[in-house]
Amino acid sequence: MNAFCQPAEWTPHAATWVAWPSAGDLWLENLAPAQVAFTAMCAALADIDPASGSPRGEHLKVLVPDARSEADARVALGPLGAQLFRVPFGDIWLRDTAPIFLTDDASLVAARFAFNGWGGKYVLDHDDAVSARIAELAGHATKSHAFVLEGGSVEVDGEGTVLTTRQCLLNPNRNPSMSEAEVERAVLESLGGTKMLWLGDGLVNDHTDGHIDTVARFVRPGVVVCMKPTGSDDPNAKILEDMAKDLSAMTDARGRKLEVVRVPSPGRLLSEDGKVVPASYVNFYIGNTAVVVPTYGASSDEDAVHGIAALFPGRRTVGIDARAILSGGGAFHCITQQEPRIVRPGKGP
Repeated sequence: MNAFCQPAEWTPHAATWVAWPSAGDLWLENLAPAQVAFTAMCAALADIDPASGSPRGEHLKVLVPDARSEADARVALGPLGAQLFRVPFGDIWLRDTAPIFLTDDASLVAARFAFNGWGGKYVLDHDDAVSARIAELAGHATKSHAFVLEGGSVEVDGEGTVLTTRQCLLNPNRNPSMSEAEVERAVLESLGGTKMLWLGDGLVNDHTDGHIDTVARFVRPGVVVCMKPTGSDDPNAKILEDMAKDLSAMTDARGRKLEVVRVPSPGRLLSEDGKVVPASYVNFYIGNTAVVVPTYGASSDEDAVHGIAALFPGRRTVGIDARAILSGGGAFHCITQQEPRIVRPGKGP
């Protein structure tokens, strides 16, 4: 078994890696609103102490592709203590293009995987090189893996359990030469896991082919949060009900029967061209002092934020409008990647 493993997201972070929204040809009229939402997320995560002016929460490490973007990002994020790095990238989805950081409690390693633009759908210049650049900047050892894996397609509890969907990991547009058993073995070995839990499909019209981080998340060992349908026309009603039923029948790597907590879904939300969008409240990000939850101007926003807040009593829970970010295909978990902090026994975080 790999001595290194991916820690749970609620364990302490040394930093959060993000990338400044800057590609006007991709974001079009949503670029400025996406920057506003991104800045609000960063402010919540940094959690500036009003007395000292220093971050109490996350140390933000921000990729910027060019001088103009760097200047814009510095104005918006400089007061948050953000550290900027001039690195070219295709778009901001660092959950999938950044490395996954593992720890053995004494050191870190950056696990790097092949990236093929979510099955060849969105192949952008530089995205396949982002993981190497971040690993270099972070200054940790690197372990490279030849198979395709996106960070948003796996969810861990830090105790050996890896949760995923067949729709994504077994999609022929990812690793067509690998069987289910081979995929499972490769993922567990690369992340230091001991048990894989397989769910079925993700959300309707999810560009990522069913990433787990939009449908089910660990909130502590043995406890998973997922959504329940909102309204009689919820396009994901069957998917969400089947998922909750499947999770309730599962046990984790320690043999615990999973406790399943449910929050409302956003219901049926449409894009400007009338298509169902893959909006999800469980695409939240767990920072050191705050949990940032995406909202969508839906009737269930408040109930969902309150429900998620109840799962993280030691942190502030902040709902932020993610509609502009969602126009690019995801929400706040999709645009963040945590770098764990080594916590040595007796020395505190």
